[in-house]
Amino acid sequence: MSDQTPIRPERRLAAVAAYAGGALTAAGALSIGVLLGQVLIARMTIPGAEAPPPRSSGLYGPGYADAAAGVAVPLRLAVLGDSTAAGYGVQTRAETPGALLATWIADAAKRPVRLTCPAVVGSVSAWLSAQVEIALEAGVDLAVVFIGANDVTTRASESAAVRHLFEAVHTLREAGAEVVVATCPDLGTIRPIQPPLRWLARRWSRQLAAAQTVAVIRAGGRAVALGDLLGPRFAAAPDNMFGADRYHPSAEGYREAAVAVLPSALEALGLTPTSAAAAQSGVHPVPSVTGVSAGSVGPIAPTPAD
Repeated sequence: MSDQTPIRPERRLAAVAAYAGGALTAAGALSIGVLLGQVLIARMTIPGAEAPPPRSSGLYGPGYADAAAGVAVPLRLAVLGDSTAAGYGVQTRAETPGALLATWIADAAKRPVRLTCPAVVGSVSAWLSAQVEIALEAGVDLAVVFIGANDVTTRASESAAVRHLFEAVHTLREAGAEVVVATCPDLGTIRPIQPPLRWLARRWSRQLAAAQTVAVIRAGGRAVALGDLLGPRFAAAPDNMFGADRYHPSAEGYREAAVAVLPSALEALGLTPTSAAAAQSGVHPVPSVTGVSAGSVGPIAPTPAD
């Protein structure tokens, strides 16, 4: 896990507003002053988180490591990406998405799971290559990636972000790993972001998520539409789903994110989502998981170049 200091939420919002203001002034729709005013409000209401996330890498389900039963070799799980992958803001290792997924997968497979989590708080898609390298050095059977929010909030080029994600998934697949990507969440659910900035954040995050889905499937991975699956829940219960900073998820919010990707993770490993792990975690098959394979969608347009 990197010790890099994350970009404060209000700075990300300011970047979004600056970008939006320029674009919308040209269209004659909204003024930069209105958007910057919303950033100032968000800046006063979003406190900065103080502690780094717990380190989640390690062995899970050690009780399944019974050499006599022939299941001593652990499955190798890597969780890559941004603050969601790292579990930024939770208090214990067990509350991180990586720990939850590793525990549930171990229960489903009746095998121990060795988790590697090189996720970086504040990560954008351009940073994935370094994380992929760490995962490959550790060995990986399944990689789960949470990425996209910071590409929106830091004004990253959408086409560049999608290209970096494609390359990361392709590299992992070439190495023999299964890959599940949770695409950009719905940033319009963050309550301190007021309209009209909230509407723009929602639109841009959905646009990026759609482009990510195409790229992931092209690269041979599985895409989970995190914004579609969790957006309504976060919008309906922000006090429960968001943490103290009202920007990053709470422990419950991270658990919901892990629940959303679990069916695809189990399927990628040849396990059923209705197995013991799903039952213990309260997970049921999620029909709106997107893009199980490249053959499940129609013709795919090339990713636009910069």
